[in-house]
Amino acid sequence: VQLQASGGGLVQTGGSLRLSCAASGRTDSTFHFGWFRQAPGKEREFVAAVRWRGSPTYYANSVRGRFTISRNNAQNTVTLQMNSLKPEDTAVYYCGSESSGQYDLAAQYDYWGQGTQVTVSS
Repeated sequence: VQLQASGGGLVQTGGSLRLSCAASGRTDSTFHFGWFRQAPGKEREFVAAVRWRGSPTYYANSVRGRFTISRNNAQNTVTLQMNSLKPEDTAVYYCGSESSGQYDLAAQYDYWGQGTQVTVSS
């Protein structure tokens, strides 16, 4: 599976951004697609995940109510809509896919996109 992330940028506090992740290759063994983020000097942390077949979505407490993850199986894309952005959301955002079912553990992810920078100014 190859993943291509896009949509990052610079936005002011309270603004919105939409990240997209385009998947190519075989996704039949994929259980979840997820978004993680990594700020300088910090570990990669879970943001949101969606089951590839089915409806469940999952969010980190820090983004619940502000971010929405969605999928389009026909187009093989996963989108992260980010609203009410805060300076602490500043990080490089990565999309990934995993087949184990453990959607919130970066170590369980099999494939990663290249990352896209999100910067929220105060």
